[in-house]
Amino acid sequence: MTSIGTGYDLSNSVFSPDGRNFQVEYAVKAVENGTTSIGIKCNDGVVFAVEKLITSKLLVPQKNVKIQVVDRHIGCVYSGLIPDGRHLVNRGREEAASFKKLYKTPIPIPAFADRLGQYVQAHTLYNSVRPFGVSTIFGGVDKNGAHLYMLEPSGSYWGYKGAATGKGRQSAKAELEKLVDHHPEGLSAREAVKQAAKIIYLAHEDNKEKDFELEISWCSLSETNGLHKFVKGDLLQEAIDFAQKEINGDDDEDEDDSDNVMSSDDENAPVATNANATTDQEGDIHLE
Repeated sequence: MTSIGTGYDLSNSVFSPDGRNFQVEYAVKAVENGTTSIGIKCNDGVVFAVEKLITSKLLVPQKNVKIQVVDRHIGCVYSGLIPDGRHLVNRGREEAASFKKLYKTPIPIPAFADRLGQYVQAHTLYNSVRPFGVSTIFGGVDKNGAHLYMLEPSGSYWGYKGAATGKGRQSAKAELEKLVDHHPEGLSAREAVKQAAKIIYLAHEDNKEKDFELEISWCSLSETNGLHKFVKGDLLQEAIDFAQKEINGDDDEDEDDSDNVMSSDDENAPVATNANATTDQEGDIHLE
């Protein structure tokens, strides 16, 4: 049974006869059109990265950041509608501050995920609100170790070893799955930073006609003392160089192979000379 066009997509609080909430599905479409965001859970922390498209040459570089600090030990990144993402980040900050004021301790990340998930899910129940058009990847480090979650527009959230959302999510997920397979023991935070940069550059290949800025942040016990911070300076440049080398390396190898084939053909090709030409003792060719 199809329910599109029959009125079941006009209200946020009504299910279609086949059990679908179309407003939530439309919110997911908004996420799929957003820029690519990823999160990687490593041995002692988490790493976030996002592809931030440069929509105008007038924009100030390194401003309007998409990776946000929710609490000192929690960071997040989102794909989808930017105003929705900012509102959700502010709500997360309020939840973290409320918990700390009441219990005198930083909010555990699983508890934070539950609170934010309930808030997002409440926006799928009433006519007076609409679902959030963002998927949010958040995580950090608490006394129980590193945590990484992804929160969907429906309000559902799951713990992940690696998460990706946005337009390039399919290629990003494939690369994250390779990382998990090749590194079952886990990655260090520094290695995860390099891999995150590589994955974002690979995901950008489908949208390469547009320029973008790479944002990376991390929260690690060994590198940041459990605080969420942005990756800047030499480490960020090192990650960018690594990503570009890994991506361009395959192209260079293909070009070298084609050049070798052409050189081999040139060596085997006969040399054409004029039938009336003669060769002197010096080996020079002269036309008669």
